[in-house]
Amino acid sequence: MAGGKTIRDPLRKKEVVLTPEEQVRQWFIGLLKDRYGVPEHMMSSEVPFTFGNKHYRADIVVWGRDLAPRILVECKRPEVTLDEKVLSQAVDYNRVLDVPYMVITNGLKTYALSRADNGDYSFIQEIPQFSLIR
Repeated sequence: MAGGKTIRDPLRKKEVVLTPEEQVRQWFIGLLKDRYGVPEHMMSSEVPFTFGNKHYRADIVVWGRDLAPRILVECKRPEVTLDEKVLSQAVDYNRVLDVPYMVITNGLKTYALSRADNGDYSFIQEIPQFSLIR
């Protein structure tokens, strides 16, 4: 990676360019592992998927024991305001992934949402521990 700083992404198992967004992504991967008990092998970063006829990449996906996606994390650079546009991006991605939990973070602020039985999402204080995710 010519000239730029890099960081090892433990999920992709390779060195990646250390952009501000990548720094947030790697911080949140560590948080998922250390605070929420998510094993590295149950997470993926830069997960490709198609929505309509466009190709996208989810920043982080946490997989359940049944290998279905359980948590979608959208990471932004610290200077990006976590507004309706960012939330809308996560909601759009979730139309494909259909996870029970969504997180948006810029490393300075983090918002978590949980899906209710009726399918609506509401803000929650924290995502649950990995051992409690069904």
